[in-house]
Amino acid sequence: MRFEYHELEIWKKSIEVVKEVYRFTKTMPDEEKFGMISQMRRASVSISSNIAEGKARATGKDFRNFLYHAFASSAELETQLCICQELKIGNQQILELLRQMIWEEMAMIKSFISKMNT
Repeated sequence: MRFEYHELEIWKKSIEVVKEVYRFTKTMPDEEKFGMISQMRRASVSISSNIAEGKARATGKDFRNFLYHAFASSAELETQLCICQELKIGNQQILELLRQMIWEEMAMIKSFISKMNT
């Protein structure tokens, strides 16, 4: 079964981000399990969840608000990636790929919001 949000490129991209976050966090030290790993996984899942929930709402205004939440979760994740980079935590090659992906996701969400505002 497919839903409308499955067709959105921003949702598809967010699912790719989640998969990459899980791949990256597997390279992190075990002592981060209840800290950074948990936080990063929650933030990444929040992005796609907010896009889906917003699209499922009845109004464009609701959808736009959920897109703002998705963007905020993206910023949270991007900050966590910066911290990992500064502290040299996890596989740095995967980290760099993930940072590129999250920047693309943020730009896509921002563009989608802008189009909704016109």
